[in-house]
This record gives sequence, C-alpha cells and structure tokens, in this order.
Amino acid sequence: MTVIMESPANAPVAGIESLELELTGKCQLSCTHCLSESSPQATHGSMTPADWRAVITDAAALGIRTIQLIGGEPTVHPHWREFTELGLSLGLHVEVYSNLFHVAPDWWELFERDGVTLGTSYYSDDPDEHDKITGRRGSYARTRCNIREAVMRGITVRVGIVDILPGQHVAEARAELESMGVKHINTDRMRAVGRAQLPGVVPTLEEMCGRCTRGRAAILPNGDLAGCVLSRDFPAGNVREIRLADLLSGSKWSELAARIPAPRAACGPDDSNDCDPANTTACDPAY
Repeated sequence: MTVIMESPANAPVAGIESLELELTGKCQLSCTHCLSESSPQATHGSMTPADWRAVITDAAALGIRTIQLIGGEPTVHPHWREFTELGLSLGLHVEVYSNLFHVAPDWWELFERDGVTLGTSYYSDDPDEHDKITGRRGSYARTRCNIREAVMRGITVRVGIVDILPGQHVAEARAELESMGVKHINTDRMRAVGRAQLPGVVPTLEEMCGRCTRGRAAILPNGDLAGCVLSRDFPAGNVREIRLADLLSGSKWSELAARIPAPRAACGPDDSNDCDPANTTACDPAY
C-alpha cells in the first residue's frame, strides 16, 4: 500500500509534472497496435481503489501537476469518476484519456469541470479504416459523435493520430478533426510496444521517443512504476510495495532515466511531429 505524504513538496520530485495512471486493461475495443494489449476480456489489474487513491494523493503532495487517467479504457473502471474528483479536490489537472466509444449522459458534467480535459485517439476519416484498426464496427461513428459533442460543450479535447496502416488517411483524419473544431491534434508513428511488437522481438528502450522519465511517469494496473506507459517493459519498482516518493528518488528510477536515449537521439525528423508520445499535451499514449 502506498504511504500518503504528509506535506506538499515545493517542486515535483525527480522533475515529474505529469503522472499517467493506467487504471485498467479492460476496453471495449481491441486495437491492432494497443500498447497494453487491452480488450473486453482484460482485467482492472491488482491495484485496489485504495491504492489508486493513495497514489493520487501522493502525486499532489509531491508537486506533480497533472494526472492522466488511461487504460485500456479508464471509464470502464468503476471508480474513475471518484479518482477524477479526488484529483480535482487536490488541485490537480485531470485528463481522461478515453476512446470515447461510450459516454454516459451524466459524464458530460464532469468533463465540463474546470481542470478536466479529454484525450482520445482517431485514425481515419474512413469509417471502415478506423474500425479495422480498433477492431470494433461502429467505433468511428461513436467516437466522432462524442468528439463533436465535447467540442460543442467547450471541453478541451486533445486528439492523437497514430500512423499504422500503409496508405492510412492520416492527413484526412487531421483535416476532419480540424473541421470539427478540434484544436489540439498530434501524430506519431506506431511504436513496437504491446500488440505492435513483432513476435520474438525483445523490447528495447531505443523504441521510445526519449521523453520517458523526463517530466513524466506512469503507474500500471499492477502497480509498477514506468517511465511512461510505452516503457512498460522496464519497471522501476512498484507503488504497492514502496511509496511513490521513494521510488521517484530511488536508484532504480535514476538508472532507468540514464538508460533512456536522449530525445534528439531517439527522434528523427520523420519520427513524430512532437517527438513526445507520452505527453498529455501532445501525442497520446493509448496506442
């Protein structure tokens, strides 16, 4: 169980400003490239609601400014709204990274709260191509409808487009999003993590964009601390065993940070338009 910090820090520990909380592996979709290999059959993992509440409280006390609720699909976790409310009550910015396949009517009021933003993924202006990637017929129409609703309500929506298929309508997807009024759009190539990793290929940090551990960190459904959700194969301890503050100031975290290739080395001109797939304000992590 994570130990709650007693007093806030003056500056984020280890320079961490954003913490990704991967609440669950469960998702309505089964995207071909999913980093967590999420699906309707996956579970919420071993982190309990009390564990997540402690991590959120610790994050605020450590000076971390943003938490991002992701998955899988975070809104299928029974306590996601409670976690959002807790983060807001502690002065945190909360981004809910959802596939926007399903949005219950009473969720919109929470999404409209000050301090809350939405993140999502979008793949194509072609419904068949989008649905082929997500593995769920009708996902294009439902996600598009909910993006439009969010924009209409004045909710900040950040959208990431991942280039996966040969000839994919990436530019067309961007144009369609812009026509809907989406202001924050980023693209990235598919990275060899999760389902996108070839069989028999050993995970490598060279595949990362270079931002892992640099301003961000992630907690996985089993409690593992990672540099971001993409670097999940390289944990630096577990918050169910050691408090978050001690993990972020510990030797394993420092050693992991030292192993991450610098952004300039990891990202070339054609790598991604922001060279930052785990950033809550840039390319989005749920791939």
